[in-house]
Amino acid sequence: MEKPAIRIGIGYDVHRLAEGRQLWLGGILIPSRLGAVGHSDADVLLHAICDAMLGALSMGDIGVHFADTDQQFKNIDSKILLARTYKMISDKGWKVGNVDCALILQAPKIAAIVPEMRKAISEILQIGLDDVSIKATTAEQLGFAGELKGIEAKAVCLLYKG
Repeated sequence: MEKPAIRIGIGYDVHRLAEGRQLWLGGILIPSRLGAVGHSDADVLLHAICDAMLGALSMGDIGVHFADTDQQFKNIDSKILLARTYKMISDKGWKVGNVDCALILQAPKIAAIVPEMRKAISEILQIGLDDVSIKATTAEQLGFAGELKGIEAKAVCLLYKG
């Protein structure tokens, strides 16, 4: 039996928050007194999308391709990582159908910035705005996200053979 030419992947990322760091989400710099700590720009949303895309094709995760021990990725813009991930899946003949994402953060409020994030992601992945969904929720002051110690992102990505 021939398998359909679609694949789905899930991605998850988390980063610690600290003062003195920038907060990048979905490729957009977010005004915030706390920023994400990481080897790259620590954009949890783009990292989760990369993991979802890679996972859909059983290609490992973001750490396999962009190791946090490799100096070429130190402070790298995660839009570059997403573009490189997109090229990897494109080179195998796959296209992105859609991505659906959830951000878990207590603060800052980002609803007004979500359209900019969707636009940045849609342009990199060469898909329509309606193919990028981003939802944000607080953690109701529970756990590390609720206590402003960290930020989480989850993403699901549908790929199709193109």
